Amino acid sequence: MINKLTLIVFLGMAIILNSQTNTEVYLFDLDWKNGEISLSNPKNISNNDGYDNQPSFWDDDTVLFSSTRAGQTDVKQFYITKGSTSKWITNTAAGSEYSPLRIPGSNNVSAIRLDLDGLQRLYEYDIKTGESELLSDLKIGYHVWYNDHILVSTVLIDNRMDLVVSDLSDGNQFTADRNVGRSLHKIPGTDLISYIHKSQREKVAWTIKSLNVTSQKLDTILTLPSRVEDVAWLSDGTILLPDNNRIARYNPAKDSTWQDFHVFNRDQVFKISRMAVNPSGTRFALVTDVSPTEIVQKQVDTFNKRDLDGFLSCYSDRVLARRFPNDTMYIGKDKMMASYERFFANTKSTRVEVVKRISIGDKIIDEEETLVDGREGHQVALYTIKNGLIQSMSFIFPNQGIGDAESIVKEQLVAYNARDIDAFMDTYSEDIKLYNFPNTLVSEGKEKMRESYGSFFDNTPDLNCEIKNRMVVGNKVIDEEYVTINGTPVSAVAIYEVENGKIAKVTFLQ
Repeated sequence: MINKLTLIVFLGMAIILNSQTNTEVYLFDLDWKNGEISLSNPKNISNNDGYDNQPSFWDDDTVLFSSTRAGQTDVKQFYITKGSTSKWITNTAAGSEYSPLRIPGSNNVSAIRLDLDGLQRLYEYDIKTGESELLSDLKIGYHVWYNDHILVSTVLIDNRMDLVVSDLSDGNQFTADRNVGRSLHKIPGTDLISYIHKSQREKVAWTIKSLNVTSQKLDTILTLPSRVEDVAWLSDGTILLPDNNRIARYNPAKDSTWQDFHVFNRDQVFKISRMAVNPSGTRFALVTDVSPTEIVQKQVDTFNKRDLDGFLSCYSDRVLARRFPNDTMYIGKDKMMASYERFFANTKSTRVEVVKRISIGDKIIDEEETLVDGREGHQVALYTIKNGLIQSMSFIFPNQGIGDAESIVKEQLVAYNARDIDAFMDTYSEDIKLYNFPNTLVSEGKEKMRESYGSFFDNTPDLNCEIKNRMVVGNKVIDEEYVTINGTPVSAVAIYEVENGKIAKVTFLQ
């Protein structure tokens, strides 16, 4: 069972994205009824195994986005009202295109091209022929058009991005601000450009600011509640802010606090980044990382098909395989490939069936029944997913008999919900150890645990834990727990290890 100690430790965990991820572009209708705004009719318009990102609207009924094919990233045009058809605008063998935008007053598209030799510049593309012309030799990261000849862009300078305004008609330009983010937008109903200013001081919040291109005046619109890279604007001046599978909304003209705009099913929309709204405010596009559930299920399906290439495509190059908690089996996709090549070569029939699944954050825990050449097996696999790939997997095998493992865990649950510290502690061994996954020691010894949980019980009158899912493998019990703590719901997973009738070790995941 979790307590405040485990919650505090988990707050320090973060995910750093440092590579091109496996993402998808989703399209929604924006519904405006009785002053309320909602999303409906979700559709995956990229549906591609790889990088799909940076959507923008060419017009109300057409979406542009970058999409990977054959090892390169090109610009794709998706027609919403023409039977959901699409076509490729670019096919550049010497590079890849990103961040496509329609050029005002033109049918052509601008996009940032990253060439194989490392050059990163802005080009104009004819949407009919795909022919390109260099617009700027600045090292542009992201851009937005102010009008048909004035460009506002982020330019890469050393280890930062600066906000630069360029007049392409006469070659003049000026730097408006420094240390800015990638999210550039025209603010609806104004001539202003919005951007995120990123303070370099650790504890100083980022802000959304506006730029008046004509006067070069900068104003702060609001302070962001967290350091997010992406925002979007609705036509009524509402700002949308993503947070994993949620979007919050805030209108600076009338709101005092951020409110939920939409909460998505994490198995469909897992982690939102880029967002875009069409000119009339009736359609909305977003980018999401592929969910861990989808990735893990793909590797199960490809394993059962004995599709080694498809199976390996689900894993990172530095994948770590181990026996729980930290007994390393191998590191790296090459060793993984060699291992599974031998396995498939030496078996005639293989099948894995997932009988129970727990999804928590970037982790998936599967209870699996296996059938290999007629031999039945039972195991639990714990997968950690980052950047759209499986980074590690930990296997739990039934190396000990079940015995009284489940009964003692049930007993401690009853005592936990009753906040009976004596009965609760009686289920644990004298040298009980508490860990955060995979193997970080948090607490050791019964007295230390009693002190921590005793105070926790005293200060949590509404404490209640509900078991949403349970797996039992040998001497280990894996519980998906839904805990109420002073009115706040918390989801967590606890892996209990039972020895000699007592809980000897607990590993927490949250």
